[in-house]
Amino acid sequence: MTTPFSTRLNQPPKLRRDTLRIIPLGGLGDVGRNMAVLEFGGRLLIIDCGVLFPEESQPGVDLILPDFDHIKDRLDDVAAIILTHGHEDHIGAVPYLLRLKPDIPLVGSQLTLALVEAKLREHRIKPYTFAVKEGQKESFGPFDCEFVAVNHSIPDALAVYVSTPAGSVLHTGDFKMDQLPLDGRITDLRAFARLGEQGVDLFMTDSTNAEVPGFTTHERVIGPALDQIFDRSHKKIVVASFSSHVHRVQQVLDAAAAHGRKVAFVGRSMVRNMGIAVDLGYLHVPKDTLVDIKQIDQLPDDKVVLMCTGSQGDAMAALNRIANQDHRVSVGPGDVVIFASSLIPGNENAVFRMINKLMALGAEVVHQGSAKVHVSGHASEGELLYCYNIVQPKNVMPVHGEVRHLIANGRIAESAGVPAENVVLAHDGVVVDLKDGVAKAVGEIPNGYVYVDGSSVGEVSETDLKDRRILSDEGFISVFAVVNSETGALIAGPEIHARGVAEDEKVFEKMKPEIVKALERAVAEQPNRKDTYQLQQIMRRVVGRYVSRLRRRPMIIPVVVEA
Repeated sequence: MTTPFSTRLNQPPKLRRDTLRIIPLGGLGDVGRNMAVLEFGGRLLIIDCGVLFPEESQPGVDLILPDFDHIKDRLDDVAAIILTHGHEDHIGAVPYLLRLKPDIPLVGSQLTLALVEAKLREHRIKPYTFAVKEGQKESFGPFDCEFVAVNHSIPDALAVYVSTPAGSVLHTGDFKMDQLPLDGRITDLRAFARLGEQGVDLFMTDSTNAEVPGFTTHERVIGPALDQIFDRSHKKIVVASFSSHVHRVQQVLDAAAAHGRKVAFVGRSMVRNMGIAVDLGYLHVPKDTLVDIKQIDQLPDDKVVLMCTGSQGDAMAALNRIANQDHRVSVGPGDVVIFASSLIPGNENAVFRMINKLMALGAEVVHQGSAKVHVSGHASEGELLYCYNIVQPKNVMPVHGEVRHLIANGRIAESAGVPAENVVLAHDGVVVDLKDGVAKAVGEIPNGYVYVDGSSVGEVSETDLKDRRILSDEGFISVFAVVNSETGALIAGPEIHARGVAEDEKVFEKMKPEIVKALERAVAEQPNRKDTYQLQQIMRRVVGRYVSRLRRRPMIIPVVVEA
């Protein structure tokens, strides 16, 4: 396998006319923020544009976007944005890209486009969309594209085969090979085989489950597991899932109807997305099963099912607010809460903390580890091996996963006969050129996280996050002093205020004489000193030395005012 993750490459060379360039801007190293840019003949084709959700080490951040810097000055060259499916980690960043140029064509399946259009309405962006189906062929600039049906945990997912004079790329998007899907729409392996016979120069494959042996379990096994839980439950049932998981919601609706219960959707995105799915015919609601959230108060608990968002511990999502007793819905002894989704890496602490709160309220919590209430939407090792044998690509570039997933996927490709030197392992920002059937990493562009914090986009830096972590973990100490504007002599202070620091106020009183001495010494050594910044740094050092003895590292904010 080429391009170890520990190496850093130089700037890529100028793109040659006979070469297809692939630049991943997200999704290689994280489960989320998926985005790849293909370049040929002076035009760009973007595949997916998703978000990554923040971890606890990124306090205050709402979303993390791909870094658009590489393409923001070339948006007129973008032929289209192809969206493989409607999950947030593949479409969530589209509004932020279209803010820069709203008329870039969005290409995807009917459901995918409907979900992204609803999101864009909230941003007051009216996009140009182009709906495609499996088997359809379309050209966008120099890119000839064919769309292939794939099975995933959301309906209408597509893989895309991109052909150019310089070579061809087959991008799977997210997929698995469920042979008994709820909607009867299987991954089209015949199309994969046909494209393999035509020639796939670069196979970009979903890596999320590459470490999981065997085959991903069928969705149909969830139905009996839900039935068992509904059979033994005599009070309220709360089911948490992704707001776009139409198949899981369908199974909950069917189980509720079979047991005489009513279902209410909880959470804005759940209500919005399921409304779209119903309107387009992807979700079938049994008669007299669905009710508005306002009606549940008139129903006995044993007739209620709540389908809500927040299965990943999101602070503002419905389930977390329920756990914090900050929602109109409450849970207590005898109620059952079902986590009908997998755990995204990085969310473990938030989810387990929420589970503990729910159980402390008396609810029974059922999750993937204790019952078959969720199956993955991604291909496991056996399925990936099948695909490599069917497609027989010349080169492989694992995508969509953490480093361990990408490496595991690369090893599967090697075991299927792909030469080690033709397996390209890359991280975000690595530039891969495809020429004469050979894919090779040729350089690297700057590529970092872009943080969305409230209404600001890209303004929060790693330094800001470091400061937030210090404030969160260690608190802060402010030191205030007034000096003579002419002589620099101390007039008033120092005043010390601390927040989030456990030590007694008397500790800080002991610092004041040391600060006064240090300031007086500085003025005596340089009588004409008027630089308040230097005086602030002196105060910072004195306080820093003092609190280090307490084994603390709070943020120290010194302020010197001239009078």
